[in-house]
Amino acid sequence: MNVGVVGLGLIGGSMARAIKGLSEHRVYGYDIQESVRFRAKLVNAVDGELTEELLPTLDMLIIALYPQATIDYLKKVAPMLKAGAIVVDTCGIKRVVCEAVQAACQENHLIFLGGHPMAGIERSGFEASMGNLFNQASMLLVPQQDVAIETLEKVKSFFLSLGFGMVKFTTAQEHDRVIAYTSQLAHVLASAYVQSPTALKHSGFSAGSFRDMTRVATLKEEMWTELFLDNREELLAELDNVLKNLHAFRDALADKDAPALQALLKAGRETKAKVNALPRTPYSLF
Repeated sequence: MNVGVVGLGLIGGSMARAIKGLSEHRVYGYDIQESVRFRAKLVNAVDGELTEELLPTLDMLIIALYPQATIDYLKKVAPMLKAGAIVVDTCGIKRVVCEAVQAACQENHLIFLGGHPMAGIERSGFEASMGNLFNQASMLLVPQQDVAIETLEKVKSFFLSLGFGMVKFTTAQEHDRVIAYTSQLAHVLASAYVQSPTALKHSGFSAGSFRDMTRVATLKEEMWTELFLDNREELLAELDNVLKNLHAFRDALADKDAPALQALLKAGRETKAKVNALPRTPYSLF
């Protein structure tokens, strides 16, 4: 296949590197920064630059931009892509994107699947990208209602070939509901936690717990602000739930209620055990 990747940051750059290094597909990349385009070709992360002239030759287009930029770009290039081309985005939210591009994809006979690679590191940009970023990670996909099972199988095989350990097909609603907890809430908590004045005095007093709790506080605030607002209701619900739990801990401490505190800690331990016991399969359909 001819595969185009638009946006050569951490995710897009890693996609391009993985396609180039782990498959027989030809990959063309584009980034708004000329220096990134040059660097991608220099280090052999792409076979060439993705130009408008090449758009009609693509069998698959992967868009690795912020949500609104993804919507704007796809609406612009949809008429330039050939009928039957597969388009996958990589945004951290799905309802806003999937609903906004549905009409443009249908009008131009494109096969759109909302995508979200569950992988990342603290650093961003092309310089942080790596061909093995997706090793054993999950790839979440939200297909249109009428996508043929053969196409789903083709896309599943493609992403598994890039190192993903699991491909899970889901709905935009379910994706945004769960991701508010597994990803967005974690970023909110890390940011709030690290802003304690005590954080600046942690040297010599911290180990794995501090590192793990603060890791994702190193984020791109522009992108995460957009993601949070696009998934506002779901994230608010998760915040309300964790605030309720925190208040329960605070009340137990304030009241010196050892049995209540122990019960809260036990509930957390037992829930974590259930989480650890959840099955993991390489392919899950809804």
